[in-house]
Amino acid sequence: MDRKPVIIFAGTTEGRTISEYLASCKVPVTACVATEYGETLLTENEYLKVHAGRMDQEEIAAFIRGKGAELVIDATHPYAAVVSENVAAACEREQVDYVRLIRGSSAESVDQAVLVGSVDEAVEYLKKTEGNILATTGSKELFKYTQIPGFEKRVFARVLSTGEVAAACEKLGFVGKNLICMQGPFSEALNIAMLHQFDCKYLVTKETGKAGGFEEKLHAAKVAGATLVLVGRPPEQKGYSYDEVLEMMRIRFHLAAASVLEVQPTQAKRKVTLVGIGIGTPEGMTVEAAQVIEKADLLVGADRMLAAAADKHKPTFSAYEPRKIGDYLELHPEYQRIVVLLSGDIGFYSGAKRLYEELEQRDFEVDALCGISSVVYFCGKLRTAWEDVCLLSTHGRSANLVGAVKSHHKTFTLLGKGESVHVLCQELMEYGLAHVTVHIGIQLGYEDEKILSGTPEELLKQSIDGLCVALIENETPFSGIRACVDDEEFSRGKAPMTKSEIRSLSVAKLQLPKDAVVYDVGAGTGSVTIELALAAVDGCIYAIERNQEACDLIEENKRKFGTPNIQVVHGLAPEAMEDLPAPTHAFIGGSAGNLKEIITCLLGKNPLIRLVINTVTLETMAEVSECLKALNLIEEETICVNVSRAKKLGAYHLMMGQNPIYIVTCRGGGEV
Repeated sequence: MDRKPVIIFAGTTEGRTISEYLASCKVPVTACVATEYGETLLTENEYLKVHAGRMDQEEIAAFIRGKGAELVIDATHPYAAVVSENVAAACEREQVDYVRLIRGSSAESVDQAVLVGSVDEAVEYLKKTEGNILATTGSKELFKYTQIPGFEKRVFARVLSTGEVAAACEKLGFVGKNLICMQGPFSEALNIAMLHQFDCKYLVTKETGKAGGFEEKLHAAKVAGATLVLVGRPPEQKGYSYDEVLEMMRIRFHLAAASVLEVQPTQAKRKVTLVGIGIGTPEGMTVEAAQVIEKADLLVGADRMLAAAADKHKPTFSAYEPRKIGDYLELHPEYQRIVVLLSGDIGFYSGAKRLYEELEQRDFEVDALCGISSVVYFCGKLRTAWEDVCLLSTHGRSANLVGAVKSHHKTFTLLGKGESVHVLCQELMEYGLAHVTVHIGIQLGYEDEKILSGTPEELLKQSIDGLCVALIENETPFSGIRACVDDEEFSRGKAPMTKSEIRSLSVAKLQLPKDAVVYDVGAGTGSVTIELALAAVDGCIYAIERNQEACDLIEENKRKFGTPNIQVVHGLAPEAMEDLPAPTHAFIGGSAGNLKEIITCLLGKNPLIRLVINTVTLETMAEVSECLKALNLIEEETICVNVSRAKKLGAYHLMMGQNPIYIVTCRGGGEV
């Protein structure tokens, strides 16, 4: 048996929510809204139809009669008293059940507000004041504010964002920055921002309840130091709360109780869901991701992500920078269910981490849905497990890929366009990894998907285009920890070199994490630089050396030991360090008489830097002692190392002493 339709006068968030709820339960609903803009807030379907336009009592009665409705729910605005009276009278004439939904009043104390009975009273009060005014009472009574002297500059009117409303407000004299066209409710942060932006001393509002954003306006006025001018509600008819109306509908239409839980009134926090959409095609999404996207009010993401959901025909905003996304959402409170689309899985080199921080500090409720990552998809295509894969990304970021390939059997990396594959293969060959096997996945998941495999040299001959990933297999990885490289392994020349025992102690004293940023000042042949690069495999080592021949040797040793995480800087410290990124650690093996200036520069870049200084001469040691006293340094220890090596003389071994070396360990004592 066909159900008679329910008519809902849906002028509030609660009205729209109940309309969508009943329609989702296959109860035919006609939602009546006053404006074309209100019409855009509801999406019609088989069970939900929308009627836009204002009606008087006669027209409402005729509309009810024409629809053959069995029930009318009056969910109009608390201040739309005349409309509510007309709806109730029309239902009585047509003998149709009438249910009045009453928006709950805020329980928050408003002792600090100026209470008035109408907008007219608010205007009379404001005439006697000075300072700018943020008027949020709507466009219908905006003409009354024109009685305030200098209203064109004093009053900032916040109204609905429709052409009709904007045109009417402009005729009244509200133009430019004094006319703010936006759809609410608004967050506390946005209200505060507006009050500050326009230097408003007064905020005029009606008591619209929690769903209408009243509490956010009340709190914002307190924080911004503005006086709240509160227009009291008209006498309220008897009626039912949102939850009570839902329960009545559940009983009347025999709906499952669980269904009610799916519909909630507008919450204080808007919800943003970060969705990993997989490899980038609609088919690659999880069912859960597709369902969340289907229910979204707004989709946000880079163009490629939005293209994967183009068939959903949702409003979109193309962006991936967290701050830009946050700013847009703050300025568009009409979107309550927002989905940010991210490629692959949100936990694998994704922008999700920065989005969590940005959106949560703006008081959004943030949820997340994982997707299928490219590494899972690609390893599945290659029929290989991925639990033992080293995961990296060189797509828009730097990483020591060579170091990872040298020490792992399997290394996966995200690449950029096709040219990045050639860069990868050239680097592997340059650093002694020409023997590895490289698998390249191109345009994964798309119709033109392609997988290539071969040595770096073989792949250099291929023409590759499109987004790529790579899995690199090294059958002979180095699984240990490389420490204390033998002196004889280095290319030397005439440049001085720190001996292996001193190198080992100095690097150990630095206590390097894997991602350290280290300056090697006075790098010489680069023996310490190499040891630092092997220890901080995910970091970056800056070898600062004034001698060009020594710089060339460092480059040679860099290729020999496979340490691309070294950057050679030709120049004299501290001038050569000025444009470098801030270091976490520094080793000073040679200062050319500029020790104090070098340490001062290092402390300026990082007041908490950790330093190890090597010196042979007493004069330099005296200079170090002076720096420890004069500069903001905390001395941890100073040791003198004496090393002797055996030298064979005939049938005997004679211990030959080397120059004693002072090793000073200290750290900055400042604040970042």
